[in-house]
Amino acid sequence: MTPTVLFVCVHNAGRSQMAAGFLRHLGGDRVRVLSAGSLPGDRINPVAVAAMAEVGVDIAGEQPKVLTGEAVQESDVVVTMGCGDECRFYPGRRYEDWPLDDPAGQGIDAVRPIRDDIEVRVRVLLDSLGITAA
Repeated sequence: MTPTVLFVCVHNAGRSQMAAGFLRHLGGDRVRVLSAGSLPGDRINPVAVAAMAEVGVDIAGEQPKVLTGEAVQESDVVVTMGCGDECRFYPGRRYEDWPLDDPAGQGIDAVRPIRDDIEVRVRVLLDSLGITAA
């Protein structure tokens, strides 16, 4: 069985997109990756795109998506990042909340540590799913 992981933040433009990028990069086809926002922005944060490119992960082609109940229902793991009560709770799902700084409006020097923290958390998540990181 291939687990499905949903990353949720407010605008789906920074944190959740970086996490999804790392999970796709490190998990490959062994995990299905979704991301969404409770109030999605109109584009991905360009500083987040640049920070991810520095470590060889391309998220430039991604677009913010709205959080739907269907996305939550089809996920095995839902990781929230500051979306508060906007993320619907469905029984039978594993929920994690990652307290991460918001990269919105930050320069690259402030976004790099957020990116690095997300990578560590994604690696731990993969390990908890029994998936060896690529």
